[in-house]
Amino acid sequence: MRTTIDRGAPASGKTDSGRRGSHAMRWWVLVVLGTAQLMVTLDATVVNIALPAAQHDLGFSDGSRQWVITGYALAFGSLLLLGGRLGDLFGRRTTFVTGLVGFAGASVVGGAAGSFEVLVGARVAQGLFAALLAPAALSLLSVTFTQPSERPKAFGIFSALSGAGAAVGLLLGGMLTEWTSWRWVMYVNVVFAGVALLGALLLLAKPAVTERPRIDIPGTLTVSAALFAIVYGFAHVESTSWTDPVSLGSLAGGVVLLAVFVWLESRVTHPLLPLRLILDRTRGGAFLAVFVLGMGMFSIFLFLTYYLEAGIGYSPIEAGLAFLPMVAGIVASSTTTPSLLPRVGPKVVITAGFLVSASGMALLARLALDSTYVAHIMPGMILLGLGIGAVMTTAFQGATAGVHHEDTGVASALVNTSQQVGGSISTALLTTIASSATADYLSSHKPGALTVAQAGVEGYTATLAWGAGIFVVGAALAAILIPNRAPAPSEGEPVIAH
Repeated sequence: MRTTIDRGAPASGKTDSGRRGSHAMRWWVLVVLGTAQLMVTLDATVVNIALPAAQHDLGFSDGSRQWVITGYALAFGSLLLLGGRLGDLFGRRTTFVTGLVGFAGASVVGGAAGSFEVLVGARVAQGLFAALLAPAALSLLSVTFTQPSERPKAFGIFSALSGAGAAVGLLLGGMLTEWTSWRWVMYVNVVFAGVALLGALLLLAKPAVTERPRIDIPGTLTVSAALFAIVYGFAHVESTSWTDPVSLGSLAGGVVLLAVFVWLESRVTHPLLPLRLILDRTRGGAFLAVFVLGMGMFSIFLFLTYYLEAGIGYSPIEAGLAFLPMVAGIVASSTTTPSLLPRVGPKVVITAGFLVSASGMALLARLALDSTYVAHIMPGMILLGLGIGAVMTTAFQGATAGVHHEDTGVASALVNTSQQVGGSISTALLTTIASSATADYLSSHKPGALTVAQAGVEGYTATLAWGAGIFVVGAALAAILIPNRAPAPSEGEPVIAH
């Protein structure tokens, strides 16, 4: 029987380069992992832009349209913890490669879909393989870069791709849809997956499994059902209401199953999710920061896109280009924040990052029909990018801090789960807020085209104001919960082929 414990720095007696390959090879591994992460984050938004064109081509109804998005979210969100643990048990290279091949295959099927059912099936398959791929990428990063001089920089680059990918997906989706066909928003994944797969096969060592893997089957079934119920419940709220019996039943059932899961994990010998991973203040605070970030970011990408396209008449490509200052802010912040972290500490960085993001969101909450891009939109975008980048790179490091290499997969999966569930909650909450604000404006003003247009803007800006409030809450939680000491690295593991 093997006992798994948290450890900080790599064991002594072997140099870092001896354990995980040369300095140059490690950075090539980062290129591979970053490419895969960019593909997954792009896919979260690139399909949204192409959805109207796909709907027109395949002839499905408005009521059915949400399942193209929800199908992916259900599979991805409910299977992430299992995917992360499979990486720990069978080898991160194996799950990473499997995820890449499966995601690319599902993308080809989705791009060639001749019916709504095939498209939704392909999106569900994408979510399933993404649940293998995303945790494997972050855990490979964590066990590859353990040197204090390299780890912050590597996480900064990886976080920049994670944060910028969703925004770039809006631009790429608009370009592919307008210039080619909606089908290419699916086919383009093959390019990313092919590059990452080639690099993985050349650079990553094959895992040496010396012990029979153990899987916590009761815990796996319980948490998968719980996450499925929660994500489905919030998705159902979006299309119905908060009083809908199916929505309430799903949410209540999910919460009960989560409680059962925690009870199970405290009693089994080989838990799917060792509770020590979340009880540590650094890691627990980091998971919570990612959860809040997922909630706040939804209002940026969805409702700000609505404002740009429906409110002031931007084309999909123009709306995508409008997000580039935010992308630049995320990249700049993610790559420079790591140098500040040892001097000021993670509590200060995450708290300040949330407050900077909140200030950017507050500026955008003041938008109107006659707002101009340079004067009114771009400043808020830049502030959002700077804040998001700082929070993301620090939280990613904190979430995998001091983790034994046997647990990095499930720790990494919990990062993605936190963000996914946060986004699902905000989807339902902010959609309701937008609808309510729009209806209130329409009921209190004279009918007319201008009133309808302004009512839409009122709905969008209401969600942005709530997004600012969510980020302020995130800052308060970070200031209270996260200790202000530099996160310890995970334990290293040989991952580079020789």
